[in-house]
Amino acid sequence: MKLNDLKPAAGSRKTSKRKGRGHATGNGKTAGRGRDGQNSRSGGGVRVGFEGGQMPLYRRIPKRGFTNAKFKKEFAVVNVESLNTFRSGSTVDEAKLVEAGLVSKTLDGIKILGDGELKKKLTVKAAKFSKSAVEKIEAAGGKAEVV
Repeated sequence: MKLNDLKPAAGSRKTSKRKGRGHATGNGKTAGRGRDGQNSRSGGGVRVGFEGGQMPLYRRIPKRGFTNAKFKKEFAVVNVESLNTFRSGSTVDEAKLVEAGLVSKTLDGIKILGDGELKKKLTVKAAKFSKSAVEKIEAAGGKAEVV
C-alpha cells in the first residue's frame, strides 16, 4: 500500500450540496430556502431559544438552588500504576508527568488515584492524593508530598 492508494471508507465522506448553481441542480434560484419569509433572507431566522414572542422555556422555569459550577476546581487524574514508567528513586512532579505524556493539561492541579500497584520507590508531588494512593506510594517506600 502506498500513500497515493489511501482512500476514505466508503460512505464516510459526502459531497456537499452546492446551493444557487442553476435550475438543473434542484437547488438553483432560491437555493432551497423557498420564495418569501424571514428564513429566505440573508441573516434571517430567529435567535436560539426564541419561541415566537411566547415566554421562552429558559425564562419560564423556576431558578432555584445554588450551583458552584463556575468556581469548581477540576483536577487532571493519574493512577498510581502509570507512575511505574519513572525510574526508581526519582521525583515526580507536574512537569515530569506532562513530559512523560501521562497528563496533557494540568488544569487546576493533578490528583493521584490509587488504581493499580506501584513497584518503584518514588517521591510524588501533586495537588491531591487519594488515601489508597498515599498508602501504595508509602508501601513501595516512597513519599507523597502535597504541593
